[in-house]
Amino acid sequence: MTTPQKRTSLALLAAFNALDIDAILSHRSPGCMRHILPLSLNIAPTNNTEYAQQLQRLFPLFSNFELTLQDCVEDVSGCKVVLWLKARADTLVGEYVNEYIWTLDFDETGERIMRVHEFVDSAVQRDFWPKLEGALRELRRARLAEEE
Repeated sequence: MTTPQKRTSLALLAAFNALDIDAILSHRSPGCMRHILPLSLNIAPTNNTEYAQQLQRLFPLFSNFELTLQDCVEDVSGCKVVLWLKARADTLVGEYVNEYIWTLDFDETGERIMRVHEFVDSAVQRDFWPKLEGALRELRRARLAEEE
């Protein structure tokens, strides 16, 4: 039998694979906070509004996005699910490949995520994101130059 928190976790993955921000947010409690780890990356936690804004900026940059579940561990009595995920997508600077460990803390119903601890691949954070941000800056400059 699948638990409510496992169903919610799988629905969250489906929402990510559909790049559906409203569906992603629908699984989060109003006070849900996302924490990126390791702490050495020095990335501030985000609430739902901030997270939605990040996703709105990021999703258009990806095509053929796929988040694949590698493993799932549940602590039913603790209302917690840990997911090992792999991601891949195409971007204007090449293939995006990342690996995550998400620890999802749920409310007592198992239907709302209260907190997310998201471990990311530090090398991808260090190497890929600045490259993508640089390409986006160049695109913006080129568009501004065309408008002049």
